[in-house]
Amino acid sequence: MNLDLTEEQKLIQDTAREFARAELEPVAAELDQGGDPQIFHDNLRKLAELGFMGLNIADEFGGAEAGTIAFSVAMTEIARACASTAVTVSVNNMVCEVIQALGTEEQKRTYIPRICSGEYLAGAFGLTEPGAGSDPSSMTSSAVRDGDSWILNGSKIFITSGDCAGVFVVWAVTDPAAPKGKGVSVFLVEAGTRGFTIGKAEKKMGQHASSTNELLFQDCRIPAEALMGTLNDGFRVAVSELAGGRIGIGSLGLGVGLAAMDAATRYSLERVQFDKKISEFQAIQWKIADRYTELEAARLLLLNAAYKKEQGRAFAREASMAKLFATETANRACYDAIQILGGYGYTRDYPLERYARDARITTIYEGTSEIQRLIIARSILAEFS
Repeated sequence: MNLDLTEEQKLIQDTAREFARAELEPVAAELDQGGDPQIFHDNLRKLAELGFMGLNIADEFGGAEAGTIAFSVAMTEIARACASTAVTVSVNNMVCEVIQALGTEEQKRTYIPRICSGEYLAGAFGLTEPGAGSDPSSMTSSAVRDGDSWILNGSKIFITSGDCAGVFVVWAVTDPAAPKGKGVSVFLVEAGTRGFTIGKAEKKMGQHASSTNELLFQDCRIPAEALMGTLNDGFRVAVSELAGGRIGIGSLGLGVGLAAMDAATRYSLERVQFDKKISEFQAIQWKIADRYTELEAARLLLLNAAYKKEQGRAFAREASMAKLFATETANRACYDAIQILGGYGYTRDYPLERYARDARITTIYEGTSEIQRLIIARSILAEFS
C-alpha cells in the first residue's frame, strides 16, 4: 500500500501551502474582525486563477482534473491559514462537481467555467431551511411548473457565500403528493433573478469572512431548462452527490486543528515556568502527543475516503467517518492548544481563540456529527441484517 502523494498532488499541496502562508495568513485575523471584504474576494479570484475552484473538474469545463485527494490536501493547507477561505473554496468545488455530475451539456458549459475562472466569486447550495436542517426531506420550498417556466417559492437559511455567489443549486418540492423524501427536484438559479432575494447575513461565532445568508424566493420564475437532473429525484442527489462535501469539511477541520497545535507547540518551546520550558512537562507533552496522533489518524481517514471517491467506488460511509473524526478532533486540538497557552490563548493577541471559533462549526455544517454517526451505524448494520 502506497500512501505517498503523487508529484502532481504534492505540487498542488505545496502551491496551496505557499499561497496560504503568503496571502491568506497575514490577513486572516483582520478579516475575522470585519476587515475589508474586497481582500477576501481578491484572494478567491487568485485561488481561481491557480485552479483551486475546480480541482476535480474536467479540463474541458475549466477544471484542473487533479482529483479528490488533491482537493483534500489543498483544503487542509488553505484552512491552516484561513478557514473562511477554505469553506468557500470547498463549497465552490462541490457546486461544480454536482453540476458536472447532473447538469446538461449547456448547464455545464454555462456555469462551471464561470466558477472555476473566478468570474463568479462563488457558487452556493440552497438546501437547508428553517424547518429542514438535519432532515432535508422536510423542506417546504416549492417549484410549480407554469408553461415553459418553474415558479419557486420558499426560503433557505445558513447558505455559504449567499451574498457573493453567481449561481445557486436549489432544492424544492415539485410533487407535494409524493411520500416524504420523494418529489424533490434540483434547480440552477442565477443571482439577480426576479423574485429571488438575498436575505439577512448571519452574525456567527466564527468564520466571519465567509458570508452566510438567508435566501428568499417569492414567485421566482426560472426557465424550464433550469431543472438539473431527473425530475423528482433531487433528494437522492442531496444525500449522495453531496457526500463529497464531507471530505472537504473534514479536510478543513484537519487544517484548523493542525494550525492550532502547531501554534501551541511552538509556544511550548518558548514559554518558561518553574525555570523550564513548559514543553518539558509531561502534561504538555501528552497533549501534544495525543492531539497530533489523532490529527494524523484524521488525515488517513480523509485520504481513504478521497481515494475511494477518486476511484469511483462507494465512499459515503468513509466520508462520514472521516468528517466525524476530523472535525471532532479539530475541536479537541483547538481547546488543548488554548490550554497550553493558558490565559494568552484566550486573547486575540494569539490566533488560538479564532481557531477554536472557526473549528466549532465544522461538527455542525455539511451534516452534524450526530447525523454522521447515524449514517455510519446504518451502513454497518445493513451489512449484518
